[in-house]
Amino acid sequence: MNYWKSHAQEEVDFVVRRGEEVVELIQVTYASIERDVREREVKNLVKASHDLKCDNLKVVTWDYRQSMEYSYKRIEFIPLWQWLLQTA
Repeated sequence: MNYWKSHAQEEVDFVVRRGEEVVELIQVTYASIERDVREREVKNLVKASHDLKCDNLKVVTWDYRQSMEYSYKRIEFIPLWQWLLQTA
């Protein structure tokens, strides 16, 4: 697992790989207000998705849960507690 950073210093927190294949991109935020979560996390996630050719996009939040489409990409927002239970 590593992170992604563009030449313009845009970042995605976690790049999950299986061998050489990128299988998931994850942003992590403490923000719980929908507008804050979307503004700060989504743009970089979508840019990395195009660059790394990965469509499994998640934003781990404190307590915000939602799915959305942005720039033809589906993004899942998931509360930390729920994400931890899924990975256990």
